[in-house]
Amino acid sequence: MTESFTAALATEVRSRRIALGLTQRDLADMAGVSERFVRFVEQGKQSIQLDSLTAVLETLGLELRLATRTSQAARALSAPAPVQGLAAREETES
Repeated sequence: MTESFTAALATEVRSRRIALGLTQRDLADMAGVSERFVRFVEQGKQSIQLDSLTAVLETLGLELRLATRTSQAARALSAPAPVQGLAAREETES
């Protein structure tokens, strides 16, 4: 079973903060967010504001990336549509 995104994010933020020798208060002050928000991120709270999260990650030198998943659903969405009808078949045969 894979770790949930919020749990992985919480672990990474906490680890990086500690590695940099920062308290939650230090990080909050530097990122311009509340200490409570930092605590929520580190607890893996599901509902957080993206702009505040981005500020915390930037302060820690981390970034959030989007990538295409390799799951079956993602592959199905990116697969070319099946060719239908005689006219379409003739175009592909030419």
